[in-house]
Amino acid sequence: MQSKSAAIHVCALRHIPDVIAETGARHLISAINAELAPQTPSALSPDRHLRLDMHDIVDALPGAEPPAVDHVHRLIDFAQSWDGEAPLLIHCFAGLSRSTAAAFITLCALNPKAPEDRIALALRAASDTAVPNRRFVALADNIMRRQGRMLAAVENMGRNRIAAECVPFRVESYYAAAETARVA
Repeated sequence: MQSKSAAIHVCALRHIPDVIAETGARHLISAINAELAPQTPSALSPDRHLRLDMHDIVDALPGAEPPAVDHVHRLIDFAQSWDGEAPLLIHCFAGLSRSTAAAFITLCALNPKAPEDRIALALRAASDTAVPNRRFVALADNIMRRQGRMLAAVENMGRNRIAAECVPFRVESYYAAAETARVA
């Protein structure tokens, strides 16, 4: 039985101070290009702030950094080192794509036996604007050996509502493993 119970919160860059104040988050993941990345908030220890310098793109473009394998490894390591005692906050510029992909990847890393579809649907229920970056998710799917299930789950989330940024939201951090059918 998992004893950790703190939630994962997602927001746009401009909402970081308010969400930290409201939730008591003590870990922060910034999935945002370096020129927009915030300083570590004073309420957090610098070692509890993961900076993933990336642009919200799927294909490589000159002068832009797409999500990469190194980003996924660093995200998984950070997620698995999170103690789950205080909330974790994930942000990108608008809280729509990079941050929701990072949240989905984090949830899959924390819940290796939970069905990917269940996690994706929980993300959709928490935010109707979530549109996880497909490249980021596909890289994680491969690294975590999920055999395409993560990407398929994101594809099956249903359409997102178009928005300039998300309304800050929370999603539970732990999910039970899938029930296995018993053969009589």
